[in-house]
Amino acid sequence: MGALSGCGSGTQTCIAEGPPPLQVRSRQDWDWELQVRKQPGPLEGLEGEESQCLGPQGMLGRMVRPFHASMNPEGDVELSQYLAGWRELVRFLIPLGSIYAFATSEAFAKVTALEALVHGPEAAHYTSLATMVAWEQPGIASRDSARCPGSLTMLLLHRALRWSQLCLHRVATGTLGGPDAGAQCSDAYGTALAPHHPWLVRQAAHLAFLAFPGRSRLLELACPGAREAEARAALARAAGTLEDVYNRTQTLLAERGLLELA
Repeated sequence: MGALSGCGSGTQTCIAEGPPPLQVRSRQDWDWELQVRKQPGPLEGLEGEESQCLGPQGMLGRMVRPFHASMNPEGDVELSQYLAGWRELVRFLIPLGSIYAFATSEAFAKVTALEALVHGPEAAHYTSLATMVAWEQPGIASRDSARCPGSLTMLLLHRALRWSQLCLHRVATGTLGGPDAGAQCSDAYGTALAPHHPWLVRQAAHLAFLAFPGRSRLLELACPGAREAEARAALARAAGTLEDVYNRTQTLLAERGLLELA
């Protein structure tokens, strides 16, 4: 799908900013989601199956913890934790089939490239988003991608995170009798990625979504053995953490004029 290959050309992937399409929801569903949102943060106050899903050994827990830790008290984003979260997100997405196969391979390549900077000879300048942008500012100012590789890669990962967050949130909060998971994640694709893909890629993605796993399969992957209600709640909270990270990163990138870097 070319999910992370870049932003400027038709073959590259960017996630368009903006709210997801409006979904018609019942009062019961709104009440249920409100209860989920009122719960403590992703790592606190957990009980039963939800605790297992978001615990240290759970798939979602292994993903949520580093993403949550990446948001430091100073309002910055710690790159090592952010990338650790991305690695776990890729592991979660891999079993979803061909629709994510290319996306995850591209994401893994971007994560690996940014990790090389985080742990490379200039590591002191790549501890956080703010320190990285300050270091690469000359390249950013001249729009020279060769001189701001970290900032460009971070922007692509940031945009890709939006699609994943929208998809997981809709799977977690979708209404009974409403659109299936494939349709909801396809809508997220239409909002986030399709505007930046050429026609052939959009068509291929549309076909791939027809074979997208059902909601029950996705919930089972997220929380093996848990009841649907607990799996939905845990997945909603995990998607909420991704949204928190996305929003903070979005603010930092916007303040530094990086949203149009590529």
